[in-house]
Amino acid sequence: MAHPTRIFHNELEISKAFEEYKESLKEEAKKWGKVQYVGKDGKQVIDYPNMPYTLEGFYIYCRKHYGEIRQYFLNQDNLYTDFITICHAIKEEIRQNQITGGLLGFYNPSITQRLNGLADTTKNETTLKIGVDAIEEKYE
Repeated sequence: MAHPTRIFHNELEISKAFEEYKESLKEEAKKWGKVQYVGKDGKQVIDYPNMPYTLEGFYIYCRKHYGEIRQYFLNQDNLYTDFITICHAIKEEIRQNQITGGLLGFYNPSITQRLNGLADTTKNETTLKIGVDAIEEKYE
């Protein structure tokens, strides 16, 4: 049973919205330009960063242009079962973008690792034993 107020009616529509989101990141990058001066004349050049894909960013984009879509990814009340495949594919593409960007140094590797559950962990265990055998007191 489909939810009566669905924003997207099929996988193609949500896929199209995700492609629009990725294109919108090119405009978003213009807010984060880094000014550099290059060459012997010190010509001003603006370098725009690669913007990472994020699920939260996609939610915000859709909220502004379509409406709330979080329920599609949560499969709220099992009303969005026909969107499981596309939602999973979107999550995978976002994760792949973040991991590759981190590996290539475009994104902060430490944050990328944490976001994707890839952080190295080290378990240190210390055992301390205190013996009472060495202490003798006499009471009279």
